[in-house]
Amino acid sequence: MDLYLKGKTAIVTGASQGLGRAIARELAMEGVKVFATARNKELLDSFKAEVVGMGGTEPILFIQDIMMNDGPKNIATAAMSALGHVDILINNAGQSRPVDVVGPEETWVESVTLDFDRPRQLTQQLLPGMIERRQGVILNLSSSYELRSVNVSAVAKAGLVAWSKALAGQLGRYNIRVNCLQPGLLDTQNVRNIFSNEARKAFAEREIPLGDFGEAEDAANMATFLVSPRAKYITGIVAPVDGGFRRYAF
Repeated sequence: MDLYLKGKTAIVTGASQGLGRAIARELAMEGVKVFATARNKELLDSFKAEVVGMGGTEPILFIQDIMMNDGPKNIATAAMSALGHVDILINNAGQSRPVDVVGPEETWVESVTLDFDRPRQLTQQLLPGMIERRQGVILNLSSSYELRSVNVSAVAKAGLVAWSKALAGQLGRYNIRVNCLQPGLLDTQNVRNIFSNEARKAFAEREIPLGDFGEAEDAANMATFLVSPRAKYITGIVAPVDGGFRRYAF
């Protein structure tokens, strides 16, 4: 299926590894000019070499710690300079932050900044251009709603979902779509740090109908579809890619 993405432009944050890298790679393989940003130059360089070696559209790399106060503005300015305009924004950068019921204040502030404030600020930097062009797609990476212990990132991303839904309602008139992607347990380094191979197998057999954790590419495939013109009538949703792990009815 042609997703009609060739020639589009996209920003992907947290693009050097894990899910962000998988999404950026899939977009590049579809002919998207990807502005890939992250903190780690070595990982970004290896991403670029990987994409070029696979025959994808050569990405533009931008090394930036999005947690810096001027991070969102720097990313937006550099992307507009390099791309001319931005068709697609994928707010992927984030990090799981489990805490006790009385967690350190510093962790709460840092995680809410990374997982809510920075995506909001980067989006707000780019929205005037999208509104002027009456065109754009924003995809925000969310988290599970069904945790049984406190994770600051999941709390912040619940706010991200509410904000995304409101944005979708206001921006539809400008032909700008806003959706969220909710990945389940994927075989990424973050998850490997939590689950041993034995624990993964036992957990998946017990909790996941499809019987195993997913791959980053599984979520990347959904992300690529959602930002494509093939999904032109989809906005304001949260799309789970979790092997059936969720238990809520809708």
